[in-house]
Amino acid sequence: MTIAGHAGRKIRVLDLFAGAGGLSTGLQTSGLFETVAAVEMDLHAAATFSLNHPDADVHVGRIQDWLEQSLPRDIEVVIGGPPCQGFSTLGKQDVEDDRNDLWREYARALVRIRPTYFVVENVAVFLQSQQFAAFREATRPGGMLQEYDFEARVLNAADYGTAQARKRAVVIGHHRDTPFPGWPEATHCDSQITVEQKFAEVHGRPKRELPERRFEFQRMVLPGVFTTSELHVTRHYTQLSLERFACIPVGGNRFDIREDLLAPCWRKHTNGSGDVMGRLHLDRPSVTIRTEFFKPEKGRYLHPTEHRAITHFEAALLQGFPLDYKWAGTRTSIARQIGNAVPIPLGAAIGRKIAESARSSAISR
Repeated sequence: MTIAGHAGRKIRVLDLFAGAGGLSTGLQTSGLFETVAAVEMDLHAAATFSLNHPDADVHVGRIQDWLEQSLPRDIEVVIGGPPCQGFSTLGKQDVEDDRNDLWREYARALVRIRPTYFVVENVAVFLQSQQFAAFREATRPGGMLQEYDFEARVLNAADYGTAQARKRAVVIGHHRDTPFPGWPEATHCDSQITVEQKFAEVHGRPKRELPERRFEFQRMVLPGVFTTSELHVTRHYTQLSLERFACIPVGGNRFDIREDLLAPCWRKHTNGSGDVMGRLHLDRPSVTIRTEFFKPEKGRYLHPTEHRAITHFEAALLQGFPLDYKWAGTRTSIARQIGNAVPIPLGAAIGRKIAESARSSAISR
């Protein structure tokens, strides 16, 4: 185990299941962290991560394979969010899903790396899962993580300056020789950032396609590089879709659509979620941005006033990504990267709390 917070250098971070780098970027906004290594299986997401963290050693592939290699040294913080699809409340839960056991690979990395702190981010229901119970059991005497302890709670990203009501389970762990760093104090409970405030950064009409651009990453030619501000792209909508959108007023949803324009399945279901084909509310944070935000039938993803779904640019803003963030991949893969990311302001709040604890620990020693 290394002790974080040495004077004169930044706190070294390893990012597992790194995605597009939202959590690493959040930590680094404080200027006190540097991500030196990352592991990500998705090629496009790994390319995005590398573009924005050029000094990090990015392994593209399975974490199981990475663990068999020579691992980075002097890592003080390990972060990451093992895939959650197996126990997500969205869709059918599957306790046999292989992805449910990836937390064990995360734990194996902690044993090998021996950081001072670690952070796990996941869907809120993770805290009620068998995987979370097993993770907790691993920290008890005789367990593979017996040198560590952790606390967990559900945090709402909107309370930390994100223009999005995104409730996520956050686990903050620490070596037993180091005190628990505490939870970041909510800064925006009474002044949450609204969609209207965030969309003030959006100018011009959306385009139909991303720029035709290619670059090379790990001997593969990929679409990109695009900045966040270049992601203002929309879909081609049928006349039927446009007529449906026109029926939906500010703050409305599918229940406002004329019956003759309804899909047969909607005619049979007169109750259920009011978010389907719903417009984002201007005067409050958005709903949770997921990977298919560009499909209005997937949730409350219609623009507050325009007859279209929100663009990738707008979704990235609601996640807190800066305008100059660099992206690689197709429209679909970039949407997946945006929807899976940890909101930047939430990561920043967690990072500030860990950095504060690290400095205190270094001074006391």
